[in-house]
Order: sequence, then structure tokens, then C-alpha cells
Amino acid sequence: MDEDKNFYAHQSAVIDEGCEIGEGTKIWHFSHLMAGCKVGKHCNIGQNVVVSPGVILGNGVKVQNNVSIYTGVTCEDDVFLGPSCVFTNVVNPRSFISRKDEFRSTKICRGASVGANATIICGNVIGEYAMIGAGAVVTKDVPPFALVTGNPARQTGWVDKEGNRVKA
Repeated sequence: MDEDKNFYAHQSAVIDEGCEIGEGTKIWHFSHLMAGCKVGKHCNIGQNVVVSPGVILGNGVKVQNNVSIYTGVTCEDDVFLGPSCVFTNVVNPRSFISRKDEFRSTKICRGASVGANATIICGNVIGEYAMIGAGAVVTKDVPPFALVTGNPARQTGWVDKEGNRVKA
């Protein structure tokens, strides 16, 4: 860690002025944290990650490689974002229409995990300690401790706080 900051950033990372980054956070190769984002303490931001303006990441959030977290996304403490998972922030994007005033917020609640290559459609809430399976496409809210899989994602079970499958 540099003596003038209390977090580590690889020399290839781009951190815009105006970011808030908590103590003990690590930011790895080719990642870009944009002005106005907030990253909590002891987070790990993997390689090739983009954190857009207004994004809030709580303490202990782990973001794996190749994740873009767009404006409107909030992740509470201890959230896990798997490799190449995807967020959206507009329901009906068109390149020729500016819809920045139509961004919908997405909330990933404390302790939830989003699997590799999962897609989270904007405007939804992922409940505390929920588990989103790899490749799932989440189109609606997910209850706390729910396990959801598939496209579209459907509840296929329950998990405990440690992520182990449990009987209902």
C-alpha cells in the first residue's frame, strides 16, 4: 500500500478523482473506478472491473474479474460478484436514445452471491444471503436465502448463511 492512501491499487488501475475507497481494499489490474463511486473497507476488486459513478459497494465486497457495475447498483456488505456477471440499468436501451434519466436501481443485499456469468436485470432486489446460480438471468426480486437458477431465474431451493443448500 502507498503511504498516502490506505488501499492498494495496481499501477494499471484507473481511479478517477472523487472516488471513496475504504481502508484495506485491493484494486487489481486494468480496473476503472469512476468518479462518485463508493467502495467500502476490505473489498477486493478483480481484474478488468468497471465501477460506475454512483455505485455503492459495502464493506467486504468481492468483485471477481470482468464485471461492470453500472450506475444504480448498490451492494451491501459481504456481497460476492462472480466472474463476468452482468448488471443492466435501463430496461429498453437504444444507442440513439439517451435514457440516463430512466436508470433503475438494483440492490444486492448483505451476504448475497451472484454466480459467474449471471445477468441481473435492473430494478430488482436480491435478498440477504441469496444465491444466484452461474448463468442465471434474474428478472424479478429474489427472496432472502433463496437459491435461483436458470433463464429466467426461478427459485430451486434455499441456502443457509454459509451458502449451503438446505431443506425448506
